[in-house]
Amino acid sequence: MTGKLDLDPVLVARARALAARAGAPVVELARSHTTVSVERAVLRLAGVQGADPDGIPWVNRLVDAVVADVGLGHGVAVPVFDALARDQMADVTLLAQKAAAGSVRFEVPVGRAATAARRAARRAVAAGVRRIDRRRVERERLVRRFGDPARRPWIYLIVATGDIYEDIPQAQAAARAGADAIAVIRSTGQSLLDYVPEGATREGFAGTYATQENFRLMRAALDESSRELGRYVRLTNYASGLCMPEMAALAGLERLDMMLNDSMYGILFRDINPIRTFVDQRFSRQVHARAGIIINTGEDNYLTTADAVDEAHTVTVSQLLNEFFAHEAGLADWQLGLGHAFEINPDVPESLRLELAHALLARELFPDAPLKWMPPTKHMTGDVFRGNLLDGFFNLVGALTGQGILLVGMMTEAVVTPWLSDRDIALQNVRYVLGAAGGLHEDFVPASGGFIQQRAHQVLGSAVELLERIGEQSLLTAIGEGTFGIMKRPADRGKGLDGVARHEGDYYNPAVEILEGVGS
Repeated sequence: MTGKLDLDPVLVARARALAARAGAPVVELARSHTTVSVERAVLRLAGVQGADPDGIPWVNRLVDAVVADVGLGHGVAVPVFDALARDQMADVTLLAQKAAAGSVRFEVPVGRAATAARRAARRAVAAGVRRIDRRRVERERLVRRFGDPARRPWIYLIVATGDIYEDIPQAQAAARAGADAIAVIRSTGQSLLDYVPEGATREGFAGTYATQENFRLMRAALDESSRELGRYVRLTNYASGLCMPEMAALAGLERLDMMLNDSMYGILFRDINPIRTFVDQRFSRQVHARAGIIINTGEDNYLTTADAVDEAHTVTVSQLLNEFFAHEAGLADWQLGLGHAFEINPDVPESLRLELAHALLARELFPDAPLKWMPPTKHMTGDVFRGNLLDGFFNLVGALTGQGILLVGMMTEAVVTPWLSDRDIALQNVRYVLGAAGGLHEDFVPASGGFIQQRAHQVLGSAVELLERIGEQSLLTAIGEGTFGIMKRPADRGKGLDGVARHEGDYYNPAVEILEGVGS
């Protein structure tokens, strides 16, 4: 016997090998390309801050000026720090302001000038990485001081008012009511902005803009809650969309603990170009690895557009791909909040047993990962009593299968914007189930050869078959054909492709060099 599902270890190993085969060409693509957001993230680590009077970040202005003069393929670090030396300036933000005014010209230096620019760029970026390192040590110290929640799964709850100053008291109230991780939902459409807004914001739409200042304000507020409650309260936001690398850098600088970061979500559900996404994703995950941030992947979203029974194997395939990409970027198993969801139509016969099979399969395939278990949304009808019962079943499956992170489901989810009272009832549901059955995972063992084991074996077998087909074509082809979430996203289309460039022979990125441990 191997675990509770008696999975074939040879088949599991083959699934991982096939995921690596499918993912390797994408990694090579990411290693040989850069994007405007990767380069902006490098300059943010080097100290560029602020925005112009129109709200356009200086880092955008600076990268745009470099690209206009020398293109993107060399990277921006060397041209920027060469210009600093030539103009005898020390402030990279001031350089950005001068560049925006058209009073600076950039070039790709050679010889001693290039060597000096590389050294200066690395020193500046290293200072930003050291700040991320300090914030990670700070988190570890606070966890030792205040302690982690006494039980798993961690209770993960969303706030989404649009106003950071309204989010803060709601987040603190949620922590008092039992939430262990607070996710600040991002304003609708922010993932399609090719810049990060500046400062504290009060006018988001169905969420609050993700900005460095908003990160700082919420982190400080939850630190207060951690002291009050005697347990460390984690903060979550989003490293996705067109600014994925910058969001990762800002999250590291402001000590966020979890970030939504999926290999294909932006491609499938925001129509962001696949190449742009994979290049941005690799850099962002390297930053997450350094910062000690747990990523949350988005496989649950596939089941909102595709059938949760027929397409269950695509979730498993995506989890395996996300694991491969994460490990390649340096993330450890404890940082892999791989996603899956309770989204089977409740009218399907044996739906609960099917959900148990899928959840337990994820748990056994990734035993050391803090899996993120997502609540029912697709089949919520507005019947709050039925919805609360479905959420109770979802919570019970989470307890039975030993999930790591449990997102609180609300009975009005996907029907209306939930009221605060809905959240209170939802938290009562979670507290009751985890209090009454939180240790049931120790006792729950499905029947040998029974329905749950058979279904898990079937899903794993279908996942291996799909990975074999992807390996024979390519992952980009599979995405283009609508393999995941029934969304067809060709590699030569989608938003943000114009912000991608292949590396020139002298491409230099000091952040990647530091994060990969190259040089000194």
